[in-house]
Formats: sequence, C-alpha cells, structure tokens
Amino acid sequence: MVVGIGIDLVEIARIRRALDRWQERFLRRVFTPGELDYCLRRRDPAEHLAARFAATEATLKALGTGLSLGVRWREMEVRRARGERPSLVLTGRVRALGASRGVRALHLSLTHDGDYAMAQVLALDGEGP
Repeated sequence: MVVGIGIDLVEIARIRRALDRWQERFLRRVFTPGELDYCLRRRDPAEHLAARFAATEATLKALGTGLSLGVRWREMEVRRARGERPSLVLTGRVRALGASRGVRALHLSLTHDGDYAMAQVLALDGEGP
C-alpha cells in the first residue's frame, strides 16, 4: 500500500549558481560523499546534482516531514550502480521516521532535460506498488 508520494522539480541553473557561490560549503551540507563522487565525474555535474536535490525534496514530501523533526539533508542518499536504476538509502533520523510511518520500500524516478531536473518518490509499506 502507498504510504506517501513526493515529487519535486529543480531548475538546474539554481544549482549551478549555488555551486558558483558556495561550492564547497553547499556540496558538503547537502550531498553525501557517494553522491558527490558520482555527480562530479559527469560531464555536467549540475544536472545530476539537481536531480539528487529534487530526490531529497521528493523523499521528504513522500514521508510527510519536510526538513523538520531533526532531519538532515545528508540522511537521504541517491545511489546508482552501473546498469541499474537509482535507489534511495535512508539513514539517521529520516530512516527512523520512515520506519515509524510504516515505510518498507521507496521507489525513485529521476529525470533531467533542458533547464530542469525532477524526481518522484513512492513510499510503500511493502515491496509491491
């Protein structure tokens, strides 16, 4: 059964501006080391970072928490192994909140095209949709 759905749209230029202004501080505050390793190796890191930023926002919406209740940006990580779809890994307070809401599985979809990156998260109380 569906516990929550979250969707978020991010303007890639917004992330690019944040990189130009506060690069190191912004990156360390918002993204995990694994996400940075993946994104900074891409031709255009900003579009991949924007998709992960959108995934974080969409996750918070699916869980119904927002950045409150002690939640931190880096407690949600998008992982993508070569040849596989992206997945979400929750840690810390976000993981505990998800468990308390009955979330047993998260499905993630990412896209970026032109000026925007988007993510959608489906939180389920089991493996099936």
